[in-house]
Amino acid sequence: MKLFITGISTDVGKTIASAIITEALEADYWKPIQAGDLDNSDSHKVKSQISNPKSQFFKNSYALQTPASPHLAAEIDGITIDLKNIIEPETSNHLVIEGAGGIFVPLNNQETIVDLIQPDYKVIVVSRHYLGSINHTLLTIEALQHRKINIAGIIFNGDENKSSEEIILNKTGVKFLGRIENEPYFDQNVIREYADLFRETLLKL
Repeated sequence: MKLFITGISTDVGKTIASAIITEALEADYWKPIQAGDLDNSDSHKVKSQISNPKSQFFKNSYALQTPASPHLAAEIDGITIDLKNIIEPETSNHLVIEGAGGIFVPLNNQETIVDLIQPDYKVIVVSRHYLGSINHTLLTIEALQHRKINIAGIIFNGDENKSSEEIILNKTGVKFLGRIENEPYFDQNVIREYADLFRETLLKL
């Protein structure tokens, strides 16, 4: 199973969700494009939170110096992101693929994050409640559905908002996979606890 983790925006909890899913499935992890924070990248963060011995962590196809949209970070580095150079790693294990920002974050003048999503991927959308998040969530899901991309479900990150969640789930018909609470911190133990909660649901995808 190949699960692509995307968010409705930046900083909504994709990396924490990716760590939980990776731990739950003892999956391998790959972030194709990292922009900025290379010494403490999302790959580093996920790896530090995983305690199972099976997961492998694959190198970024592009590791860019500047914390910015990938198209701009690449331009500053003097390169252009080419999808032909983003080659999915070979593994017989489950694979968790983490996107960057939302699905329409530009990679170059033509392509965006959504163009990384392959036909055999199942997408998990991570949503967090803030003013405007209903709109961002519905737009993200509608865009994926319009492209006939397989949406495995949605994870809500943060405090529950029943009104927002009900309208999102009712309007989209997308499966609710679970919630990540506003924890004071995330370490291997907390990630493992969430992995245990999510595992059965994830294995049925």
